[in-house]
Amino acid sequence: MRTFRLTLAQLNPTVGALGANVALARDAWSEARAAGADMLALPEMFVTGYQTQDLVMKPAFARDAMEAVAQLAADCADGPAIGVGGPLLDDGRLYNAWFVLQGGAITARLCKHALPNEAVFDECRLYSPGPISGPYSVGGVRIGTPICEDAWTEEVAEAQAESGAEILVVPNGSPYSRHRYDTRMGHMVARVVETGLPLAYLNLVGGQDDQVFDGASFVLNPGGELALQLPPFETGLAHVDFTETAEGWRAQTGPRARLPHEWEQDYRAMVEATRDYLRKSGFSRVLLGLSGGVDSALVATIAADALGPENVRCVLLPSEYTSQASLDHAAAVASRLGAPLDEIHIDAARAGVTAALAPLFAGRDPDVTEENIQSRLRGLMLMALSNKFGEMLLTTGNKSEVAVGYATIYGDMAGGYNPIKDLYKTRVFETCRWRNANHRPWMHGPAGEVIPADIIDKPPSAELGHGQRDEDSLPAYPELDAILEGLVDRDASIGDLVAEGHARATVEKVEGLLYAAEWKRFQSAPGARLTRRAFWLDRRYPIVNRWRDRG
Repeated sequence: MRTFRLTLAQLNPTVGALGANVALARDAWSEARAAGADMLALPEMFVTGYQTQDLVMKPAFARDAMEAVAQLAADCADGPAIGVGGPLLDDGRLYNAWFVLQGGAITARLCKHALPNEAVFDECRLYSPGPISGPYSVGGVRIGTPICEDAWTEEVAEAQAESGAEILVVPNGSPYSRHRYDTRMGHMVARVVETGLPLAYLNLVGGQDDQVFDGASFVLNPGGELALQLPPFETGLAHVDFTETAEGWRAQTGPRARLPHEWEQDYRAMVEATRDYLRKSGFSRVLLGLSGGVDSALVATIAADALGPENVRCVLLPSEYTSQASLDHAAAVASRLGAPLDEIHIDAARAGVTAALAPLFAGRDPDVTEENIQSRLRGLMLMALSNKFGEMLLTTGNKSEVAVGYATIYGDMAGGYNPIKDLYKTRVFETCRWRNANHRPWMHGPAGEVIPADIIDKPPSAELGHGQRDEDSLPAYPELDAILEGLVDRDASIGDLVAEGHARATVEKVEGLLYAAEWKRFQSAPGARLTRRAFWLDRRYPIVNRWRDRG
């Protein structure tokens, strides 16, 4: 009876860190060899990290990556074969490729055939489509490898099965979005049903800019039976044993990790995205303005869970409009997290700016200009702390605020990363409640109610004027978020949303705010992507746009 051991390496590469990524591959290969594996599989574009965007089109970078693959082959000649993703520059064409390394040489080069060109993917811009590759042989077993998108339709997998493939190994760079796992699983079940072959789905893990790759790799047997499930968001190796039977190859049953609920997955995505963005950018500490409101409380908690509370500097920046309740709430969050808290009063600085502008503002009534001065002074002071102490400033605007521009450019929008950028305000409230009720080993912050219930329940306010409330300028958040979910996430029309029960005047107002704030979003910090319609690569609109939906 023939057997085949495949080691799946669910690992976290860094874009551009070719040497470090190859070192991860070598370490995984050593473990695979010690485990008696026949082959080690690494994810899509592992050598370069993913996504590279236009960096991969630089010929010098592509050549360096190809040299790294060749060196990996030479370094790992005596042991299991390796399958690893990387770029292939061949006769002036660039391909998203997967290299098979055996005996010190590259024995097969497979090029991605189906190039995704939607959502965050621009692969038609970057790569040429490759031909459909046939199977390759490792230890006498014929392996077919549809690369990521190649396995989302039947064409490539069926062609490989028809040309003799016995096992399918699918390397992926599939970023997290809510419910994405179910979509992947549905496509992969279709492939094993159509081909009658077992399939190993291998995904990257870790954050890259706005995206976070959630891993959650798995193995299916023909008919769709789940043989193995790796946990989401965690690095690790899995050794999968295949046995040849009278009906063909079958994977032996292995560990099947529990997949957490979507609230935990979203929270984990924000934590891992924040942690990796900082680590891969060379930062180990952060700071943020802690206002006493729910958004900054959640960002502080995410940062504490990502880095440890001792590495999160919280800063109070009160003005005459800051309530005592907000000061108490901010102090309570810092205390419960165990994070350091500093306080800087902005009144004197505001008085100086007001005096300097007074000759030019003479005869004009105070308005939003004076409110925004407060926010911009806070941004200035926080950026000064960031520069002085080498701590990245986190910004705290939720998706609702980012959508309608309810934030001050160069003020509270200042910062290097925004963990909650793709989280609507109503989900901010629920995420705070979820975190208060749940704690996991991967969280570096303390357990328990770290965000006081009073913060979650109080009416939101920017506190830039006396008695100010968010709902003085915006619809109530449940209604605002329902309208935004329609306009942004579903591309719904004004008429669609009116038919759903929203007042036309309210929907038109929100649409106007959404389009008018495009210029702010163009300058906003990146943030963790949680949905299929996050601002930046998922949704790309012109800054200047005079069209409005009046249908």
